[in-house]
Amino acid sequence: MKAVIGFITGLVFSLGLTLSGMTDPARVVGFLDVAGDWDPTLIFVLGGAVITTFIGYRLVWRRGTPLLGERFQLPRRRDIDGRLLLGAALFGVGWGLSGYCPGPAIVSSSAMSLPLAGFLLTMLLGWWLATRLTRGH
Repeated sequence: MKAVIGFITGLVFSLGLTLSGMTDPARVVGFLDVAGDWDPTLIFVLGGAVITTFIGYRLVWRRGTPLLGERFQLPRRRDIDGRLLLGAALFGVGWGLSGYCPGPAIVSSSAMSLPLAGFLLTMLLGWWLATRLTRGH
């Protein structure tokens, strides 16, 4: 049952990314170009996500336990360290340069292009390096 719910959730998420324009790197770069030809359309996508998350978390917490699990699994760490800052900076630079972040990049992989392939390869390389460099932390 978890696999079916996961598949449906992923499908709805990918449809949302596609319909909202998040899979179009030109639109994303235009949104990030606040000093140039700014495209504000994605602010509505981000605002919708924040509102949905705000309401969704409150509804989920009222249940006390997840539908398909024994307990909620939340991060325990709350500190901001160098690894977090470096990871956030690398994510932001990659998103700004390519117009992709991991979710939309994976959704867009059905229409593979050279820039998208380059992003996916460097994303996987970064993930692999991070797992190797942070073992034991």
